[in-house]
Amino acid sequence: MVALTGLVGGATVDKVQTLTHERRIPLLGANARPEFAPVADKPRDLSYTWHTSYNSDEPGIAIAAHIKTQVGDGTVYAIGPDYQGGWDELRGFTDTFTTLGGKLANPDGKTVFTPFPATENFLPYLNKAAETRPAAVYTFYAGGPAVAFVKQYRQSALKDVPLYAAGFLTEGSVLDAQGTAATGIRNVLNYSPTLPHAANQQFVAAWSAAGYPGQPTTFAMASYDAAAVLDRALAAVDGPVTGETLNTAIGQVGRIDSPRGDWQFHPTEHRPVQRWYLREVKPDGPVLSNVLLQDLTTLPTT
Repeated sequence: MVALTGLVGGATVDKVQTLTHERRIPLLGANARPEFAPVADKPRDLSYTWHTSYNSDEPGIAIAAHIKTQVGDGTVYAIGPDYQGGWDELRGFTDTFTTLGGKLANPDGKTVFTPFPATENFLPYLNKAAETRPAAVYTFYAGGPAVAFVKQYRQSALKDVPLYAAGFLTEGSVLDAQGTAATGIRNVLNYSPTLPHAANQQFVAAWSAAGYPGQPTTFAMASYDAAAVLDRALAAVDGPVTGETLNTAIGQVGRIDSPRGDWQFHPTEHRPVQRWYLREVKPDGPVLSNVLLQDLTTLPTT
């Protein structure tokens, strides 16, 4: 093996990257990545860890200033699942939002974390949240819990309160399952199938022509880009392809013309320096989609 790509959960990435580093095998992740903590007060060595996706705290960081502008002096209620992904996603938002002068509606000023994976009955949490009279709610859920959360949000006392989220709440097949209950949710992600770039238009057309269901997602886009990075890096290796020679070549691929917009690896953190987008669930022709509203910011800053 000269490289490993894929992986979904941030906690898995954190463990696997230790093994790939020890064996000098490039890990090119294509989904969640935790904010790697120092080990024994020393920086984590990321020299063999790369990602075409994002750090898990970045969506919340990217949208915090926009939400602060929207709510003004109003408060925001923060809620999410009690596991690594939820901790990272909500921390990115709450830390940035409060640093900007925002106030959380949560009575103790801390995110409410719902049990994971057991909880899919959110109504007691949502009705309790409504008692704080927030100007908005911010959340992160994915998969089955995202479907349940959105449907029950529209049944709760919060139904008329603006809901903001990391884009995974309405990404891919979960949006199909949520249906019109998701309409109007504003969310943040590094990709939208409605981006006007030529590279994205070609990507969406190829996705449809291949017979894949629905519209392409951030997961599909990041995996596509991982293949593009490996293709370019392999072509650049002069001589035997080993973990070490391939890793060096990955560090030299430069700018990637991607469906998300062009990006490049951060020189030390090995994650994309990329634009983040505000999206809203609304009809796009005959289907509901996460339609692009505006650029938000570029992360990480260099």
